[in-house]
Amino acid sequence: MRSFRIIFMGTPEFAVPALKALHASRHDVVAVLTQPDRPKGRGRKLTPPPVKIAALELGCPVEQPGCIHKPDCLSFIKSKTPDLFVVIAFGRLLKSHHFAIPSHGVINVHASLLPRYRGPAPIQWALINGDRETGVTTMYMAEELDAGDMLLQARTAITADDTAATLHDRLSEIGAPLLLDTLDQLADNRLQPVPQDPSAVTYAPLLTKKDGQIRWDQSTTAIDAFIRGMTPWPGAFTFLGDLRLKIFKIRPALLPEPAPPGTIIPGFSDEIRVATGDGALTILELQSASGRRMAATDFLKGTAIIPGSQLK
Repeated sequence: MRSFRIIFMGTPEFAVPALKALHASRHDVVAVLTQPDRPKGRGRKLTPPPVKIAALELGCPVEQPGCIHKPDCLSFIKSKTPDLFVVIAFGRLLKSHHFAIPSHGVINVHASLLPRYRGPAPIQWALINGDRETGVTTMYMAEELDAGDMLLQARTAITADDTAATLHDRLSEIGAPLLLDTLDQLADNRLQPVPQDPSAVTYAPLLTKKDGQIRWDQSTTAIDAFIRGMTPWPGAFTFLGDLRLKIFKIRPALLPEPAPPGTIIPGFSDEIRVATGDGALTILELQSASGRRMAATDFLKGTAIIPGSQLK
């Protein structure tokens, strides 16, 4: 079966299993392109992206161009005479001069069941919207974001305990064998690209920290989905007066008597029970701005929360 010369383009942890799978396959990863090292953490230490770390461990040549459109970058890419680009969460938009280089096109691995959730945050939005299923799609990449013809898909159920972190890891692992299957079918001329249905397209816009504020007037189910979709990043939060609280985990609870959404329900000294738009929930795990993540029972030992007070 035919093997391909591949330039791999990716940056975050999500792309690492696919890179490792390609390296272990019959295909030749002739170069890895990833974003430059960035300062991270409180010390702002210059930190390499996960794909760079993995590529160096595998012995793959790595390039970190600041701009992929400059002549020196294009010249480097052309010098590798690639059959394919494989692009996974690269974080850079390819243009027509890139698509013209590989003889067999550009294949992208996207963490949704396209045409649903085009965009940079498909995992979070699948959870936030309460979807029961998601998956991974391989496609021929086009200049319009996530709009290329679909190739193969793999599905997975979204469980009641899934967060953006657990779903990210599962989809990342699902994507690796799906990519290899896609390359096998391409080598055998068995791929049948399918155009995306424009009427079924939805988008998953980028999330920012401010998007994590909980709306207590929503249903308990919607709040639970929102918190899980925002965990670990950008994080779901609320305010108790001036105190910012990050919420990690909740469970549905009974509302003894009507109360405005966001109200701390009296009568539960050993828990934090909060009114929602259709009932109540109990906060199980949280974190204050200056503290660590902890069980609500431990949090209450050091912080008094007055029943009847309002979360915003």
